[in-house]
Amino acid sequence: MHFHIGPHKIAAPVILAPMAGITDLPMRHAARSWGAALTYSEMLTAETRLWNSKKSLTRLPQAEDPLPRPVQIAGYDAQMMADAAIACEQMGAGIIDINMGCPAKKVCKRAAGSALLQDEELVEQILKAVVDAVSVPVTLKTRTGWSAENKNGVRIGRIAQDSGIAALTVHGRTRACKFSGFAEYDTIAEIVSALDIPVIANGDIQSPEQAQEILQYTGASALMIGRAALGQPWVFQRIRSYLESGKESPTPSFQERYQTMRQHLEDIHKVYGEVQGVRIARKHMGWYFQHMDAKSTWGKAFNQLDTVEDQYQLLDSIGENSPIISKIAA
Repeated sequence: MHFHIGPHKIAAPVILAPMAGITDLPMRHAARSWGAALTYSEMLTAETRLWNSKKSLTRLPQAEDPLPRPVQIAGYDAQMMADAAIACEQMGAGIIDINMGCPAKKVCKRAAGSALLQDEELVEQILKAVVDAVSVPVTLKTRTGWSAENKNGVRIGRIAQDSGIAALTVHGRTRACKFSGFAEYDTIAEIVSALDIPVIANGDIQSPEQAQEILQYTGASALMIGRAALGQPWVFQRIRSYLESGKESPTPSFQERYQTMRQHLEDIHKVYGEVQGVRIARKHMGWYFQHMDAKSTWGKAFNQLDTVEDQYQLLDSIGENSPIISKIAA
């Protein structure tokens, strides 16, 4: 069930969505270890003068990521976006993704992200500038439109295809919806019918059965998974198995989940160091605990820890008792 983005063969139609503050190097590693066929980096500002900050440095293309190393950029000026794309390509990015889907105020107030959907002429200028600037494939992540009354997703899709975009990801909500309500897939199906390039469906994909239904209903080439992967990166394996065989893979054992958490924690501290790593680990480990029984006890205890050693000790104590705990937490 592979598909292509430019010359890149993507082995399966399950992709980790770019999520600011979440899909860092450790998160991408965890997702790939459980079957994500492609993992996009966090959204990176196109203002290259800001790339010297600690936050931006971790969002640049990383040698530890396997090719094609997709990197997402966001901005409001065509030349600025083109320059950022060139810089990312020089650093090893094999796919450049343009963000026109983020509904966050701090992004939209600069007329970037999904705010761009109001100006189709500017959308075209940015897409053409970036495509012309680099030799690697350029993809676009967008929404169904600006508002329920202004669903211009099909027009944006045609502009993207005509501009040379290699693949299009569509979140099944408008900018006005933000993340409220439920994603709809009728518009995504319309966009798929109107285009020849791969279209990737995104939004509220939670289970293997739902994933198959959305692929069949929309005709999309692939699915992009975001929030459903938080604390359960094995969702990618479960979906892949169901799409390939019609059968769900077994739920990971408690010991397998513990091993994933342990590796994720090690990766976090390796990338961020002790002070920043302790804080970031609380967030990611908290998502894992939310999918386990006794989560209130473990989550609260973990959030009160201030050292790397204490975080490892708590996690290891859970792992050592997994045969007993798994009977109530599986």
